[in-house]
Amino acid sequence: MRSLRQLAGQVQGDFRRVLLATLFFGAVSGIVSSTFNNYLADVHGLDASERGWLELPREMPGFIIFAVIGLLLIRLREGRIAALAMIATAVGSLGLGWLAPGPALLVLWTIVWSLGDHIIFAVEGPLGLKLAKDGAEGRRLGQLGGARNLGVIIGVSGVWLVAKLVGDRYDLFYLLGAVCAAVAGWYYLRLDLGKQDPPSRRLVWRRQYGIFYAISALFGIRKQIFLVFGTWVLVSLHQVPVSTIALLYFIGAALGVLVRPLLGDVIDWLGERIVLAVDELLLLGVCLVYAFASDLLPVPWDLRVLYVAYVADNVLFALRVARTTYLKKIAVDPADITPTISLGVTIDHAVAMTLPILSGWLWEHYGHQWVFLLAGALALAGFFVCLRIRVPARAAAGPLAPAAGASGTTGA
Repeated sequence: MRSLRQLAGQVQGDFRRVLLATLFFGAVSGIVSSTFNNYLADVHGLDASERGWLELPREMPGFIIFAVIGLLLIRLREGRIAALAMIATAVGSLGLGWLAPGPALLVLWTIVWSLGDHIIFAVEGPLGLKLAKDGAEGRRLGQLGGARNLGVIIGVSGVWLVAKLVGDRYDLFYLLGAVCAAVAGWYYLRLDLGKQDPPSRRLVWRRQYGIFYAISALFGIRKQIFLVFGTWVLVSLHQVPVSTIALLYFIGAALGVLVRPLLGDVIDWLGERIVLAVDELLLLGVCLVYAFASDLLPVPWDLRVLYVAYVADNVLFALRVARTTYLKKIAVDPADITPTISLGVTIDHAVAMTLPILSGWLWEHYGHQWVFLLAGALALAGFFVCLRIRVPARAAAGPLAPAAGASGTTGA
């Protein structure tokens, strides 16, 4: 077993700064994600249909992120873009907590917060890839995912503590989130990583990346089921309080600190095709649990099984990094990676903006089961799409040489 001194010696330079930035971003993500649905229900009184419609403006920044990243890449590299994203996240968090008395301002600050959240999605993968060795991309992204989950633990612990001490004070929750976002932005701003890289392509669309675009759309489906309607089952149908949602996030994040690096190794070992196909089957199982647990199981076992499904899906969310490692292996030009990931975010948000509206309508008119049956059918279709993934032999057997520009990246 490596000593703590040896491990600390590997976490240097830009890798250390990215780890710390990821940790603090994980904290703000945990704070907002674990409280947002309760905030909408408790403070603004939204029902399932209104919750679905709110996803339209909330996901709009993700839909236009391809153009936003293209414009930002004209002048900035990924580290500076990440710092800018954290500024937007901090401002949006403050607005939600302190300046959203009605629906108009609720939508405005949701968009600002969402813009920062989606910008970081487009650049965190490329930053991690620049810090990775060839053939060990999954491991490096898994380590960063573990740091994010540790941050989520810190964030939801703060939510749980505040809720227990003073009640559901959303103004304090989101003030804490803004502080964490500001700290993350400071670490991103200090990065030297990629400063000497040639400019990225600002707009990229290649037929060779067709499967990547398809699995990006599938991820949009998964994200909405977990973030919106999975949580809404607990909050709306079972009146689960914010402290319990935060505890579930805590459990999922604690497991993720250990499991995410291991899942990164699994991606490197088994390959993206198997990992993503299995993920779709697991998502199908989660959808069936959400749909039928309360009909088939007695109280309180139905809620306990829903808790297990919720935590399991939270942990398996880590497998999304397989999209990024797959893209690196098929990329025609390394400069394609950041703009192609941003296009993938745009594609998954084309789904994310439309599916919740349809799902909210189905929920209100036919019951929540039909939302998850629809999602399960799409997950089954996604399984067959993922079976079409192929990685070029040159990428699968690449040498384990350090990636260019990866300062402080000695393998862990």
